[in-house]
Amino acid sequence: MSHHYSGPDFGFPHGDARLDLTDLYAFPKPGEADKSILIMNVHPSAVVNPPGFTTREPFASEALYEFKIDTNGDAVADIAYRVRFSSSADGPQTATVRRVEGAQAAATGDSGQVMIEAAPVSTGRDVRVTEAGCYRFFAGWRSDPFFFDTRGALNDLQFTGDDFFIDKDVCSIVLEMPNSALGSRRVDLWARTLDGAGGVWVQADRGALPAQAVFLVGSERDGYHAGEPANDASFIAVFAHALEHTGGYAAEEARRVAGTLLPDMLSYDPRRPASFPSNGRTLTDDAADTFVAILTNGKVTGDKVGPHIDLLADFPYLGPPHNISVPNHATSPVATEPS
Repeated sequence: MSHHYSGPDFGFPHGDARLDLTDLYAFPKPGEADKSILIMNVHPSAVVNPPGFTTREPFASEALYEFKIDTNGDAVADIAYRVRFSSSADGPQTATVRRVEGAQAAATGDSGQVMIEAAPVSTGRDVRVTEAGCYRFFAGWRSDPFFFDTRGALNDLQFTGDDFFIDKDVCSIVLEMPNSALGSRRVDLWARTLDGAGGVWVQADRGALPAQAVFLVGSERDGYHAGEPANDASFIAVFAHALEHTGGYAAEEARRVAGTLLPDMLSYDPRRPASFPSNGRTLTDDAADTFVAILTNGKVTGDKVGPHIDLLADFPYLGPPHNISVPNHATSPVATEPS
């Protein structure tokens, strides 16, 4: 299910839906090819088990949300954008965006040059956009753009075109920037969430490509989510084993295909049109079909589900949320679930 529900048993990392990274997108700004759009979606609005809603508070104030950018191909971040949010207990949430470069970008922390400050978070259907210098920023509830027949996937890949996400919401962090802020050439991207509730930053989730966690269970999944792309080669054997089982790949071919999925980064050249999986990812790219074809070794090539039609032509591009009356933070079973 893309990267949704990356905790154990279709749950959330550290028991907190706000830490759950769902999808990463990168594409040139429509009509202005000298700018790029980065989107990190987190916090699915729906709980799978037991069914229900998550929490109204979009983002965790004790968390850190990061875009990581590798500019030289070594799978180590050279640039990072760090986003922190105020607590809703102090009033409507606001966001602060910081940028770090060099060794700081590969490290863990919430320091950096402030690029955007006190940006209001959208909690309803309104679009509250903040502009600061050459940046535009949005954060808040939006319609989930991911599309997939989840029930068909759980029914031995017997797809019927039933889009589980058609009426679901996520919390989006959307950042518009000049291509020069990325280096104006091919980069590798990933996103991560960090939990600081215990007084120390602990990576809760990370990813770039959809559905990678399908290959992992138990401690392997925990290790993967806590890891870094530079160390992803250690998971090739695990991925290959899963491909042999699900797709009937021969051992050597399974390792080769596993190697194309790792390290878990999204390759993006802002000088070229975006199209997943070759370059970035747009909101209408059918990443699920691409993954299913790989998983099954071409035996299944699609889930009969297409892109959502509620997308916007302008920033922040994601459609308005469907359900803005989810339970409050204090009563949410997900928000209070122990780590």
